[in-house]
Amino acid sequence: MGSLFRSEEMTLCQLFLQSEAAYACVSELGELGLVQFRDLNPDVNAFQRKFVNEVRRCDEMERKLRYLEKEIKKDGIPMLDTGESPEAPQPREMIDLEATFEKLENELREVNQNAEALKRNFLELTELKHILRKTQVFFDEAVPTISYNTTSYKSRRYRQMADNQNEDEQAQLLGEDAGVRASQPGQNLKLGFVAGVISREKLPAFERMLWRACRGNVFLRQAMIETPLEDPSNGDQVYKSVFIIFFQGDQLKTRVKKICEGFRATLYPCPEAPADRREMAMGVMTRIEDLNTVLGQTQDHRHRVLVAAAKNLKNWFVKVRKIKAIYHTLNLFNLDVTQKCLIAECWVPVLDIETIQLALRRGTERSGSSVPPILNRMQTFENPPTYNRTNKFTKAFQALIDAYGVATYREMNPAPYTIITFPFLFAVMFGDLGHGAIMALFGLWMIRKEKGLAAQKTDNEIWNIFFGGRYIIFLMGVFSMYTGLIYNDIFSKSLNIFGSHWEVHYNKSTVLENKYLQLNPETSDYSGTPYPFGMDPIWQVAGANKIIFQNAYKMKISIIFGVIHMIFGVTMSYHNHTYFKNRLSLIFEFIPQLIFLLFLFFYMVLLMFIKWNRYAATNSPPYSASCAPSILITFIDMVLFNTPKPPPTGCEVYMFGGQHFFQVVFVLIALACIPVMLLGKPLQIMKQRKNPNEEVQPITGSDAEVGMSNGQPAGQGGAAHHEEEEMSEIFIHQGIHTIEYVLGSVSHTASYLRLWALSLAHAQLAEVLWNMVLSIGLKQQGWFGGVMLTIVFAFWAILTVGILVLMEGLSAFLHTLRLHWVEFQSKFYQGQGYAFQPFSFDAIIENGGASGSTENE
Repeated sequence: MGSLFRSEEMTLCQLFLQSEAAYACVSELGELGLVQFRDLNPDVNAFQRKFVNEVRRCDEMERKLRYLEKEIKKDGIPMLDTGESPEAPQPREMIDLEATFEKLENELREVNQNAEALKRNFLELTELKHILRKTQVFFDEAVPTISYNTTSYKSRRYRQMADNQNEDEQAQLLGEDAGVRASQPGQNLKLGFVAGVISREKLPAFERMLWRACRGNVFLRQAMIETPLEDPSNGDQVYKSVFIIFFQGDQLKTRVKKICEGFRATLYPCPEAPADRREMAMGVMTRIEDLNTVLGQTQDHRHRVLVAAAKNLKNWFVKVRKIKAIYHTLNLFNLDVTQKCLIAECWVPVLDIETIQLALRRGTERSGSSVPPILNRMQTFENPPTYNRTNKFTKAFQALIDAYGVATYREMNPAPYTIITFPFLFAVMFGDLGHGAIMALFGLWMIRKEKGLAAQKTDNEIWNIFFGGRYIIFLMGVFSMYTGLIYNDIFSKSLNIFGSHWEVHYNKSTVLENKYLQLNPETSDYSGTPYPFGMDPIWQVAGANKIIFQNAYKMKISIIFGVIHMIFGVTMSYHNHTYFKNRLSLIFEFIPQLIFLLFLFFYMVLLMFIKWNRYAATNSPPYSASCAPSILITFIDMVLFNTPKPPPTGCEVYMFGGQHFFQVVFVLIALACIPVMLLGKPLQIMKQRKNPNEEVQPITGSDAEVGMSNGQPAGQGGAAHHEEEEMSEIFIHQGIHTIEYVLGSVSHTASYLRLWALSLAHAQLAEVLWNMVLSIGLKQQGWFGGVMLTIVFAFWAILTVGILVLMEGLSAFLHTLRLHWVEFQSKFYQGQGYAFQPFSFDAIIENGGASGSTENE
């Protein structure tokens, strides 16, 4: 837990590995996940590195595994996942894996090709079967035969010739007419036909094209195939129709076939004689039965191959990705001049150096090498990466901080304090015992089932966010239950556990009918003792002054919590300055910032407590309730040096003796802190630069820490940086920082009023939902009332969970996040570091096979 308060101390190391032991050593480091390698070949193309061929082989194996995975998922076969992570295979095992994957891929592709060919053959036979059945009906109805009369035929053909604009066609028509005239009158002419199958959606356009292209000289009959047919290429179900087209002459036959080809209609041979059609239909049925048998055997074989592959697919993926990650990491190394040793540079946590050396020894022993690896610490002025050790509980809170910015190396980490302050400030806004219980139970369910839920890896981003923040959700729910008890609010109703400390002496009709009736604490209506825990339940029915009371109460506690939270943030900067030995920032930033905040805003908080303690409804003037001054007006008069307005008769202007004197002193001291913050550090830096014997203090602590962490004095670590920085830039930087803090103190204090606003909004929304929805069911009587209440309760429950828990919860979460990122962390947190991204097999497998993380990627 120590590194959670401040990131781990890191060091840059140089690693020497023998070529034959490098693979095994890197494999051990990947299992350990504590080393971040640097790319020593930034100018070398990825295709020119030493192990590029091995990486390509891994890519090819991954491609084959993805193909197997796609086929397995297509058949809905479950893949075995034991949850265990096999070790990275030795390089010699790559050949066996490649051979296995090659064999499986070839076998599966061959099976698929055979199955597709069989399915295509089956489709053709099925379509032919439907054609033979449907066309039999057409032929049974009437065989199209036309008996032409020469006179009528002549007149019709001449009319067609007259309408025709093409001279060649006119000549052809004249030739055909001469042939007709030469024939015997009344001769019967038999029409030709073609039969086929076409997609049902193309049929209307197909029919129109036939009519237009053939000028109505064709006769089309069609019938739908009721059952859909499977497309062999993609497995889609397609609805088709059978058609038969009658025509006369070779010219129309050619034209019809071209149109069929254009619409991708499939033509099949269809005998004209009924006996031939029956004989063909019997042959087709026999072949379909044989094909069904062969198809079944092919599918069984495919299924057996995929089931066998599914048992090992997960482990194969892990092995291949580990091999690929190792070779990708080895590509970051340099070869020495002898070409027998690999040199690497890496960031490692200082506390884990011994563990890393043990892992390197294990890798050397596995490889059979006799030369031990060498791990040397290096001196550097580079900023090390930030590494905060987390567990499954603290990981989500650290993620909230890192989303704003990764901590600068070794600066104070807000995460451990956020574990308490985040759910608490959320609960101040969300405080409701009922809604908090729903949220806490949801978080507890995810925590209890986390192993099973984590194993069910899903791509649903919303669910992954909820599951990743399960401990945050649980704590937010528990804290909301606590603040709900304080507010005595459960689904907009109250719990009367200890009995109200108010007594009503009016009759029932007065209480029910007088809307302006208020309980007066000055009278005997109030017992004089407070409710033991939280708010008195009588406030829930105090319609006239409930909002007034809750407004004042929640607004004041919002300011109190906000000022304390900001003071705590300023105090955290003290630990940064002392750790980085930044004396200038300690004297000219921390001290005046703290004094400014205490003498103005913390004094305002003290006035609230003094007012609560000294003024009461039962007191006599000058400390009666009517004499209590407004804290906001008092604070404004104090800052502007205004003379307070005369108080009511019998009351005093100030709440305690010497208040005016203290207020003037506090404001003058606070104003005096502004030029100290603005000019103190820049002037001291100018003085130190003029005197080269003095140690130059850095503006930020991170530069000093880099030198200190690598064995150099703190001042030397940042001196070079400030020799390059112009004094004008230092003055501008300090001016911006001072203005941000002074103006931010005002705006940030006001920003905490969101605690009051959202709490009030949540309570009022819950009350509106109860009064406008659930009360409808409660007003009904008898059996109808029971049915009505069940329906209304279901509707109310859906709205409660959807609006008050999910939407209001998300709103309160975002506001709490803003209070931490802006109001709290701005007081001490720079967040200008970069995360430690070690070479870790677990992270690579979890991210789906990314090939390691380096600072140059």
